[in-house]
Formats: sequence, structure tokens, C-alpha cells
Amino acid sequence: MLVVHPHFHRRRTGVTAHVESVLAALDGVVEGRALGSSLSARVSRIGWGELLRRSRREPVVWHAHRNNELLVGLLLRFVGRRVRLVYTRHSAGPPGFLTRLLVRAVHRMVALTSQVAAGLERPAAVIGHGVDTRRFHPPGDREAAFRALGLGGRFGVGVVGRIRSPKGQADFVEALSPLLPSHPEWRAALVGLAKPADRPFLDRLRAAAGGALHLPGEQADIVPWYQGLTVLVQPSREESFSLVLLEAMASGCCVVAARLPHFPELVEHGRTGFLYPPGDTGALRRLLAPLLADPSRAGEVGRSAAEEVRRRFGIESEALALAELYRAAAEA
Repeated sequence: MLVVHPHFHRRRTGVTAHVESVLAALDGVVEGRALGSSLSARVSRIGWGELLRRSRREPVVWHAHRNNELLVGLLLRFVGRRVRLVYTRHSAGPPGFLTRLLVRAVHRMVALTSQVAAGLERPAAVIGHGVDTRRFHPPGDREAAFRALGLGGRFGVGVVGRIRSPKGQADFVEALSPLLPSHPEWRAALVGLAKPADRPFLDRLRAAAGGALHLPGEQADIVPWYQGLTVLVQPSREESFSLVLLEAMASGCCVVAARLPHFPELVEHGRTGFLYPPGDTGALRRLLAPLLADPSRAGEVGRSAAEEVRRRFGIESEALALAELYRAAAEA
């Protein structure tokens, strides 16, 4: 059985990196290959010629993550009748008309959380993301890792992800700005891409922070930031899953996250991180204040988080669950 993960997106995203991790974890379990652009050179790929030939003579599972990839999978079924379609729903919002129409043809659906599955019109297997703990792990010396980022100070608190209003960076800035003058050893950063349409929002954040906000932009390698930051805030108002949360935990960050419906399944409040009501900047500030005052407490929580991710959320568990689903799809 051949499993193909297409990637028809013009740039690398979090989904890109995760697909690459899944393919690596599938090695030795099923034959997994990638097709598309913006992929790492280390990923095993397949060309169109080989794919078309093999789709005519053996089962091929086409695992799409976007509507355009699913459309191509539907076309492949006309060439190779043994092509089976798997689709992962990444968005937390309700599916649009095109998505609802396309998924009628898939053989197996995957939802990242039970909440996402409940919003779909057909049954879906709930398989959450796993983390490659060989890549995402605590540094030997977090203060040294932070110094290497070149921001000054001794400790870092930040948000990782695309910079736009629904991601909640304004809540982070509002909660943190009053605390920073009393803690000169801390630096604050927003790490991520701000598209042109979001630049006015970014300018407002910069003004609200009064010059105390570092904006390194989108990073090709996010690992040094996870290993350098002591506290990672996830203030999103809506997320389908948030791989950032688990990657940060695996890297030993103390995470402080808005209590989205599925986050309590990932974070044990007070032990492996902290949760607060979404949009409640006062509650967020009350959680951040003692962490900035006592970085050793943040370090203790971060260590517990890393251990929890290694125990419960490794990429290998996700790969095994997907492999079982692929076999069921191939037999459908």
C-alpha cells in the first residue's frame, strides 16, 4: 500500500512541517511519500509518472489536507480506481459549501479534536497531532539558548504564530505591557509572519507595547525560539488544534494558553501549563506576573510539560493511528 501526502501550497506552513514529521514516523510502518513543492529535501517524494502507474495496479491512499489537494485526489480516482481518499479537517470553523461537497467522496475523514469532529456532517476519526520529540526537546541551557537569540536580557516570553487579530496577540500585549517595567531581565517577542493586510494591526501592537516588543518575523527554524523562550503564551481565540502548544511544551516552555475547548486535554492547569478564559487579559496578567517574578517556577512547569509530551503526544502514536486508518481506507 502506498500513502501519498500532497502539498499544494506556495510556501511552508505548520501543516507542511507536520506532514514531513508524519512521513518520517510512517517509515517502516507503511510506504509514505510526498508530492508537491516547498517540502524539505529530506522528505521521500514521488513523481506524477510513478504515482499514475502505481495507482492503476495497487491500492494508493491519497491523504489531502486542503481542498485543492482533495480535488486532485478525485481526479486521480478516474485514472486509478483503487485510489482511496483520506481528508484531514484542520480548521476549527464550520466547513464551507465546497468542503461539504468534496468530503462526500472521501473514504475516511480525520478530525484533530472531538470538537472539530462534532461539526462535520459525516463520521470522522479523531487523531490529534503528535510531536517529533527528537526535534522538539528542552535545551541543555535555556538561558544560553535565549542569549543566542540576541534580544538581550535573561528570559523570554512570547507568542509564536501568524500575527493577526484572531490569534490574540493584542491580549498578550495588553496583559504583559504593565509587567515588563518591573522585570527588566525579561524580553517580549511576537514570532511570526504579518501579511500586508495585517500590518496595521501589527503597528497598533508595536505602539501599545511602547517599544518593548521584539518582532523577529517568520522563522525558517522555530526550534531555537522554543528553546530560548521561558514562557510561551498561546492567546488565540480559535484554533483547530494548535501544534505550537505541544511543540513549545515538548521544548520545555512554560505555556500559558487561552482555555479553548480542547486545550484541557493537552494542558493540566498548574502542572504542565496554565489556562485562562479566552480574551480575559486580567486573568492572563495574573498568571504571567508570578512567572516573571519567579522564572524557576516557569522552568519547573516546563520540565513537567516536556515529560508529558514525550509520554502522551509523540509523533509515533499519531503515525500508528493513521496507518490503521489508511489500511481501513484501502480495504473500503
